[in-house]
Amino acid sequence: MTPREASEKEAGAPPVLGIGMVGYAFMGAAHSQGWRTAGHVFDLPLRPALAAICGRDASSVEAAARKHGWAATETDWRALIARDDVQVVDICTPGDSHAEIAIAALEAGKHVLCEKPLANSVAEAEAMVRAAEAARERGQLAMVGFNYRRVPAIAYARTLIAEGRLGTLRHVRVTYLQDWLVDPAFPLTWRLKREHAGSGALGDLGAHIIDLAQFLTGEPLVGVSALAETFVKERPILSGASAGLSATGGGETGPVTVDDAALFTGRLASGALASFEATRMAAGRKNALHLEINGELGSLAFDLERLNELSFHDHTEPAVSSGFRRILVTESAHPYLEAWWPPGHALGYEHTFVHQARDLVEAVAAGKDPAPSFADGLQVQRVLAAVEDSAAKNAVYTPVPQQHA
Repeated sequence: MTPREASEKEAGAPPVLGIGMVGYAFMGAAHSQGWRTAGHVFDLPLRPALAAICGRDASSVEAAARKHGWAATETDWRALIARDDVQVVDICTPGDSHAEIAIAALEAGKHVLCEKPLANSVAEAEAMVRAAEAARERGQLAMVGFNYRRVPAIAYARTLIAEGRLGTLRHVRVTYLQDWLVDPAFPLTWRLKREHAGSGALGDLGAHIIDLAQFLTGEPLVGVSALAETFVKERPILSGASAGLSATGGGETGPVTVDDAALFTGRLASGALASFEATRMAAGRKNALHLEINGELGSLAFDLERLNELSFHDHTEPAVSSGFRRILVTESAHPYLEAWWPPGHALGYEHTFVHQARDLVEAVAAGKDPAPSFADGLQVQRVLAAVEDSAAKNAVYTPVPQQHA
């Protein structure tokens, strides 16, 4: 125990929960913001401490540590897992390394947070679930990072649906549209290589909207019918390091081995119908996630680019005065907002990672299973696989294997 930790313990400060993070780019920055901020906003039973950050390039990871406030750096994730000051391993790497790092961390007695999608294949995700179940017996917890569940308006929508305000659900439609790949000169980054990313827009964006559909409705998707396309099949080979979703290409080109867009319909366990679209080729759309859910008693709609708002229609009201109404989700009684600003003071994208950190810290302190679990991530992975299978067969309806307790 350091002198500072001893002083804080004597003063009654919460015990430290050491965080070690693997990866430092776009998601690494977002997760760092969450860990750094959560304890300054919420009264947490454990205090997250940014113990160490890991990346293969020593100079880049040291720069990230200085920028985001990490106390130490590592260039080998195995060394990070072995550190005594790390109790939680946060995985923000490309999908091809998720399974190896997560399983090793769980076996080493660490709690794990893993970015979505959980893995690059169903087999990898199944192995991660088995490791998580074994680790749970020893007291370690595992969570997958579907951060959009932590948008207060989304969490409140889940409450309305669970309370029966929409009645029996009939339709779910979700789209997630971006445009950062419209330019054919955008280079061949890791996100465009199947061996690293697993899939393209499907895994990157489709995983989010699949999880949201299942989270909001409380039901699994049981079957899908899909189309997918790669519109730009060759791109310039990357010159220099990739920074988030921007990079520079060179003169040579290489093949794009993932989808640019995926379009699919699905059926929920109750029989409700669902439709999904995920693309990184929708010119003019930056981060446009839209969803609408219709039930026998009403409807709700959400737009990520207006993430402090929820549209709600109560179909039981008289037709002469009914219609969609705007709910401003900024009241202290709304999910996550008891510790933030006065009503009407909006939150943003980065706050979802603060909420994610809060939820995991509280789960660790209570020894309570966090959500979404690795099993939830596996369910999404099975839907992704079914979508790819259906698209390969020109939209043949493909059942999604269901997990059994």
